[in-house]
Amino acid sequence: MAYRYKTKGTCSVYIDVDMDGNVLKNAVFHGGCNGNLQGISALVEGQTYEEIKAKLSGIKCGFKSTSCPDQLIKAMEEAMRNE
Repeated sequence: MAYRYKTKGTCSVYIDVDMDGNVLKNAVFHGGCNGNLQGISALVEGQTYEEIKAKLSGIKCGFKSTSCPDQLIKAMEEAMRNE
């Protein structure tokens, strides 16, 4: 299931996630630090929501209360709710 999530509090503007149940098939960040975000996507694709959440949830970017990796978790949660 493809889903577009509008990020909150990060440099990236939105994240396109493609999920198969609770497994992340693909994640594309739009805006933000392109190389780092491509790397994050490559590292977590094929993993379950639970595996990714354990690694990325709660990460902060500088003085912000969230980060692009943290927003990926929120994108996955919203995609699964809207499935």
